[in-house]
Amino acid sequence: MQTFNSAVTTINNLVWGTPMLIAILGSGVFLMLALKFMPVLNIRRGFLEIWNGRAKGDATTGQISPFAALMTTLAATVGTGNIAGVATAIVLGGPGALFWMWCTALVGMATKYCEVVLAVHFREKNSHNHFVGGPMYAIKNGLGRKWAWLGACFAVFGGLASFGIGNMVQVNSMAASLEVSFAIPAWVSGLCIMVLVGMVILGGIQRIGAVAQTLVPFMCLAYVLAALFVLISHYQAIPAALLLIIDSAFNGHAAVGGFAGAAMIAALRFGVARGVFSNEAGLGSAGIAQAAGTSDDPVVSGLIGMMGTFIDTLIICSMTGLAIICSGVWSSGLSGAALSSAAFESAMPGTGNYLLTVALVVFAFTTILGWSYYGERCWEFLFGARAILPYRLIWVAVVPMGAISQLDTVWLLADTLNGLMALPNLVSLLVLSPVVIQLTRAHFAQH
Repeated sequence: MQTFNSAVTTINNLVWGTPMLIAILGSGVFLMLALKFMPVLNIRRGFLEIWNGRAKGDATTGQISPFAALMTTLAATVGTGNIAGVATAIVLGGPGALFWMWCTALVGMATKYCEVVLAVHFREKNSHNHFVGGPMYAIKNGLGRKWAWLGACFAVFGGLASFGIGNMVQVNSMAASLEVSFAIPAWVSGLCIMVLVGMVILGGIQRIGAVAQTLVPFMCLAYVLAALFVLISHYQAIPAALLLIIDSAFNGHAAVGGFAGAAMIAALRFGVARGVFSNEAGLGSAGIAQAAGTSDDPVVSGLIGMMGTFIDTLIICSMTGLAIICSGVWSSGLSGAALSSAAFESAMPGTGNYLLTVALVVFAFTTILGWSYYGERCWEFLFGARAILPYRLIWVAVVPMGAISQLDTVWLLADTLNGLMALPNLVSLLVLSPVVIQLTRAHFAQH
């Protein structure tokens, strides 16, 4: 087992190493330039399309509203990465990591836009007469059937990764947090979460979308308001914190307090890595949910989809990072969720820790819902609609196992598979980028 763990660790370091981060970031820069900065210039329009997308529209063009599709995407991406991931980036890369996380999100908007445009443009109907899409279908229908094997690779990576990064790891994080903060045994948490998850995902994407569009906006707004309270409590430190972030991004930061110090390259590396991990731009997952939306215009779906990256990283991750830096706890020697918790505790003594635990639990729960749909579509691509019900039942059954298991190996393996999803997705994005540009020009010529 130790040999296996060592091998997986080596592969993981290769998959999430510098070449992969350069590939994801470089693809985002290329797509942003090819689109002539359209995503950044249309942020306001993106928010308007989200508002307009609340109406479900024509049921013949999809199963859920574009708004519900975006909330399903956010359900999957807004999770432990927004709380523990941001804290880890600051611990390993210094305050400057937050700046590079912002840069990653901006170019990631172009990547996410293209992923969604291709997913909706090349989607198809399954045997239940429902639209299905994502990188695997974009590859099959866009690059041709001789490239279907590449789409199958994406589906295998995504289908297997979903059980780890989208299920067991999330449940484990929830159970551990509840046990520490509220003394709830892990097995009790596992059973309760299993029941709740089963009640939602057995109803398919329509029930997932309905829960997501109710829960996600509330949880995001509540978290942002709580983080704002922390910032208001430390308002005098905000200007210095912003200067520190910029300075550390280009000059690194020397050791101070419990912080071991980090060079500029560390700030860049961990900022980019955690940014990608948080918003999943480049992994192709967002298009899977947006393809189920009722919008029949790929560009409108793309404008809505790219806002997921903006909300996830430039709003929610920023609030976590700024709270950590402005409160001064970033150099305390703490790491992960404990560091974020210390930031909230500094402004809300006695309650900040519990508030963050609740946020972590809700974020992780919605991640389970969103990823259940991603995995379902991956397995359906490989084995057809007959795989859907068995997959849902297995997904629900795995939940309590995640709560009580030691998941170091599962986490490494799932994280590796998650990174491998980017390879076929980036190939399709770059090769099919002329299609995205053509659709974009045609749309803006008419609007």
